[in-house]
Amino acid sequence: MEGIEMSPGEGFVKVIPAAIGFLLGAVFIYGLDKVLPHIHINFKESEGIKTPWHKTTLLTLAITLHNIPEGLAVGVLFGGVAAGFEGANIGGAVALALGIGLQNFPEGFAVAMPLRRQGLSRLKSFTYGQASAMVEPIAAVLGAWAVLTFQPILPYALSFAAGAMIFVVVEEVIPETQQDKYTDIATMGFIGGFIIMMALDVGLS
Repeated sequence: MEGIEMSPGEGFVKVIPAAIGFLLGAVFIYGLDKVLPHIHINFKESEGIKTPWHKTTLLTLAITLHNIPEGLAVGVLFGGVAAGFEGANIGGAVALALGIGLQNFPEGFAVAMPLRRQGLSRLKSFTYGQASAMVEPIAAVLGAWAVLTFQPILPYALSFAAGAMIFVVVEEVIPETQQDKYTDIATMGFIGGFIIMMALDVGLS
C-alpha cells in the first residue's frame, strides 16, 4: 500500500509501479528457485540445478533463499524512512523488523531440528540454522542502499519485496498448490491474480 501511495498519477496509472515491482519480485525468487540447488522440508526431490551436495546443505539453502525477500523488505522500508518518503515511518519499519525477527525463531528451528534428527551434532545443527539467516542483514543493507541511491525506485522496491515474499508464502504455506508437477504454474497463477485484483481495486476505486 505504501508503494501505491507514493506513486504519481491516478487510477490505473498509480498502480503500475506496484504491479511491475510485485511481478519482478516474484520472478526474482522464481529464478533463484530454479538456479540455486535446494530441498524443501516436506519434499524429497531437490530443486534447482543438479548437485551432489548433501541433503542438509540443500535444506539450509532452501531457507536461506527464502530469507532474502525478508531482508529486502526491512532494508527498503528503513531506506524509505531515511530518505524522508511520505508513508514510510520509523514505527512501521521497526515493527516490520521485529515481526520478521520473531518469525525467524521458528524458521531457525525448521532448519536445525531436521538436521539434528539426521544425525548432525547440536553445534552443527545450530550453526546451520544461524547461517540460513545471514542473508537477511545483507539483503537489508542492499535494499536500503538501493532506495537511498535511487530514490524514485522506492514504490517499485517496496512492491518487489512484497512480490518476493508472497511468492515464498504461496510456495511454502499453501499445500494445495504444491501437490503435483504444476507447482510453478499454481504459484505464478496466484501472483497474476493478485496483480489483476490489486490493479482493479486501485484503478476503479
